[in-house]
Amino acid sequence: MPAYAVALISEAREGLWIVSYLKQIDATLAPFGGRFIVHGETPEVKEGHWTNTMVMIQFPDIDAARGWYDSPAYQAILPLRTGNTEGTVVLIDGTPSDHKGTDILPPALLAQA
Repeated sequence: MPAYAVALISEAREGLWIVSYLKQIDATLAPFGGRFIVHGETPEVKEGHWTNTMVMIQFPDIDAARGWYDSPAYQAILPLRTGNTEGTVVLIDGTPSDHKGTDILPPALLAQA
């Protein structure tokens, strides 16, 4: 099941650090089957207020996502980002293709409906 690395960047300082980071990140993703699926696009906000930049990277599974983040290659460039941005980064499992909205409900609650 696919897993994702998701970053919500609330602030990024300008500078050549981003050029260096982005020139190197693809090579860190390749051994783990990672690929960008969202990378800084401007969202169409339908509800609420959006001020972040979103990055989503897909991996074959959560172990590959963890392997990438913890890899020596990524750890070597990570300070370029963490020293120049503010935000949150998470690793998260995706859902199976047959997932239904009610799948997250406890069976007892679902039975009452």
